[in-house]
Amino acid sequence: MNDCDRFYVDGVWVRPQSTSTVPIINPATEEKIGSVVVGNADDINRAVSAARTAFDRFGKSTVQERLTILERLAKEYSNRYDDIVESMTLEMGVPTALSRGVQAATGTIHIETAISILKNYTFETIQSTTCIVKEPIGVCGLITPWNWPINQIACKVFPAIAAGCTVVWKPSELSPLSALILAEVFDAAEVPAGVFNLVHGDGELTGTALSCHPDVDMISFTGSTRAGAEISRRAASTVKRVTTELGGKSANILLDDPKFEEGVELCTTLLMVNSGQSCAAPTRLLVPQSRMEEAEKIAASVAGSAVIGHPNEENVTLGPLANKNQFNKVQKMIQTGISEGAVLICGGIGRPEDLAKGYFVKPTIFSDVKNNMEIARQEIFGPVLCILPYSHEEDAIRIANDSNYGLSGYVYADDRTHAISIARRLRTGSVFINGADIDPMAPLGGFKHSGNGREWGVAGLEEYLETKSLIGFKQSSESDGISLT
Repeated sequence: MNDCDRFYVDGVWVRPQSTSTVPIINPATEEKIGSVVVGNADDINRAVSAARTAFDRFGKSTVQERLTILERLAKEYSNRYDDIVESMTLEMGVPTALSRGVQAATGTIHIETAISILKNYTFETIQSTTCIVKEPIGVCGLITPWNWPINQIACKVFPAIAAGCTVVWKPSELSPLSALILAEVFDAAEVPAGVFNLVHGDGELTGTALSCHPDVDMISFTGSTRAGAEISRRAASTVKRVTTELGGKSANILLDDPKFEEGVELCTTLLMVNSGQSCAAPTRLLVPQSRMEEAEKIAASVAGSAVIGHPNEENVTLGPLANKNQFNKVQKMIQTGISEGAVLICGGIGRPEDLAKGYFVKPTIFSDVKNNMEIARQEIFGPVLCILPYSHEEDAIRIANDSNYGLSGYVYADDRTHAISIARRLRTGSVFINGADIDPMAPLGGFKHSGNGREWGVAGLEEYLETKSLIGFKQSSESDGISLT
C-alpha cells in the first residue's frame, strides 16, 4: 500500500497530530492503493511556526545561497524523476508517455526557469534619491490541485524559494504520492529546516486552517473558481496577499482560410491532453457557420483516433479521469449538453465499450452549441469539445469574450498579423497564436473569474516579493542610474 502518513515539517518527517484519513484510489482500476492523513489545525500550526522561524534567517539569505539550494533541488529532482512519473500514473491515471514527457518535465522546467531568473534579477534599484527594494513577502501557504500536481506546485515553490520565502504546502489529497516524493526531494537537497513544509489534507479542514492563519503572509491557490473565492474570503480577515489561478472556458477562433483544417485538428488534440483536465484547454471551438460540417468531421476523426486504455499500456493516449467525483461531473455535463439540444457528434454518456472499470470517459464532441448553453458556460474538465458557429469575425470575438472566465484563448489564422490583431481583443490572460508552444518565461494567469495574480517567469517571482522604498537613500547631488543586485 502507498500510505501517506507522514508530514514534512521543520526539516524532519513527523507523525501528524490528526488521525483522520481518506483513501487513495487508482482511477484506472477504482481500487484502493493507500491512504493519506488529513491534517488538522494543529498540524498547520506546527508547520507555519516552523516556516515563520525559518524565515527570520532565510529571508535574509543571499542570492548565491538560494541559487545553491535550487541547483541541489534540480539535481535531486532529476534523481527521482522516474519515481515521480510512476506516482502520477498511479494516482491520476496519466498515460506514462504524458507523465514522463510533460507532467514530470514541468518540474524540471520550473526549477531551471527559477534559477535563470534569480541569476539576473535586480532586487534593488535607484530611482532619483530613493532606493527601491524587492524583498521576500514572508511565509507562503501554497494550495494546489490534482490535475497537474507537479506543475502546479513547481511554478509556486521554486519562485518562492528564489525570492527568499518559506512555504507550507497543502497538496490535493487526491494526488498525494507525487507530493510525498517531491518532499523527499527537498529533504535530500538539504533545504534549510523550516523553509519547505508539507502538510497533507483536504480543502475544508486543512486548507481553511492554512488560509486563515494569521502568521501566513500570502496564499497562492490553484483550483476551482468556487474554492478560490472561498479562500480569498477566509484570507481577507488577516489582509494577506492572495493569488489565484482558477477555472477557464477558453475559446479557439478559427478563420475561414487555409489553416482551418490544421486548426481544428490541433484544437481537438489539445483538448484531449490530460483527458481534458486542464484549465487552459481550448474547450470552445469557434468556426464560421459555413464550415461547421467540415469542422465536425475533422474533430470526430481526431477524437476517434485516441487510444483509450490503462495508462501503463504502450501507445495509450487517453487515460481515465483522475477521480470518481470528476467522472460523475463530466457524465452529468454530457447529459446536460444532450438535454440542452446540442448536436452530439461522437462520444456521449458512459465508459468506452471495452472498459468496464475505471473512470474512463468517451471523447465527446458537441456541435451547434449556443454560447448560452451550460456546456458552453461552465468548465467541464474532461475530453468534451463544444463547437460553436459564428457569422463574422466581430461575432466570433464577441462570443469568445462572452464568458465569466478569461484564463486563456487561441487564434488560428493563415495571416499571422491578422491573428495577432484578434488576439489583442480577447479578454484573457494569455492567447496562443497558431499553435504556439507554452513559454515558461511568459506570465500565466487570468482575467475575470479565472483569478488574479500571475505565475511563471519574472512575474511569477515578483508575486512573492514586497516593494520597499528607502527614501533619501542618496543625496540629490549624487548620480542617478545606480543598479544594485
